[in-house]
Amino acid sequence: MNPCYLVANVSEIPSPAMLIYREKLRDNIKKMIEMAGDIDLLRPHIKTHKMKAVVEMQRNLGIRKFKCATLFEAQILGEIGVEDVFIAYQMVGPNIPRLVDIMKRFPNTTYRTMVDNTKTVEELSTAASAAGIKINLLLDLDLGLHRTGISPGPEAVRIYSLIDRLRGITADGLHCYDGNNGKLNINERENGCQKVLNGLELFEQELFSLNLPVSRKIMGGSISFPYYTRAKNIETSPGTSVFWDWGYSQKFPNLPFKAAALLLSRIISLPTTTRATIDLGHKAIAADPAGPRGILWNLPNSIPTLQNEEHWVFTCPNTNNLTIGQPIYVFPTHVCPSTALHRQVYVIDGDGYCRTQWNVDARDRV
Repeated sequence: MNPCYLVANVSEIPSPAMLIYREKLRDNIKKMIEMAGDIDLLRPHIKTHKMKAVVEMQRNLGIRKFKCATLFEAQILGEIGVEDVFIAYQMVGPNIPRLVDIMKRFPNTTYRTMVDNTKTVEELSTAASAAGIKINLLLDLDLGLHRTGISPGPEAVRIYSLIDRLRGITADGLHCYDGNNGKLNINERENGCQKVLNGLELFEQELFSLNLPVSRKIMGGSISFPYYTRAKNIETSPGTSVFWDWGYSQKFPNLPFKAAALLLSRIISLPTTTRATIDLGHKAIAADPAGPRGILWNLPNSIPTLQNEEHWVFTCPNTNNLTIGQPIYVFPTHVCPSTALHRQVYVIDGDGYCRTQWNVDARDRV
């Protein structure tokens, strides 16, 4: 493994743990800003890190807009005075009065959220009107992911028109997340992005023809955001880019981000000369996607054979050179849900020493 990731005082850090490399994190954020071109069009997603400390680092570098998924993430952003927050998750049931409460508690933060049906539009309008506030609503468009959203067409126009008419809510623009576009070939991936962009712009022109306002368009994630920055009028929302992970590094080597988060584990058992067990069960590393859940950087040629809640077993060519308690550095395949499994992370400075811990502030749901 690259020696720059070795922790000088690793003996002071219990395992399993998440390690955050401060300088590499800052470099990834700077690359995001550089790629965005216009920092006012950069709206990073906090779902990967869920930490006030990372948001503050981003704000110190000039970022003012953020995207989140949960109401607790939205609350955390309000607590530290973030100016502009987009909640990319449709509010239903008790989450509607919870959103109203958060907006009233943090009046200096502009909150936005998204909708894809008339029922939610009407319920948000009723709740906002009763509370004497205005909720900015983006229409969530489905242009291929088929997870949430509505396809462009007459019904989508009708919903957006309703948002524009009803009290307590404001028609604030369009949202589209293209998480289905994971083409490994960069040309195929960019063609997919352009197809999504074309569909969004056609729908936008239809709204303009009806004198309906489109204040903003929010699109893309870590993989597609570099392409949408070329449009010059799209707010892009990279998330995983802050930490990066093994899955993305293998699939998209053209993107310039580097590992800024690893998981620290230790060998807890050497049952045979070809088997090693580490203390990194699926309660400390993401259980998705299918395939390897992480790469053991300093245990090469190891093959995972079994993982339980607190154990991960590997077969190795020879364990004679391994020792009980030996630190093992793991690059997670999917870093976002891995972060949420840890209450605190250990911050590694440029000289390799850990002197600080950060809370994973928004890991819980309230």
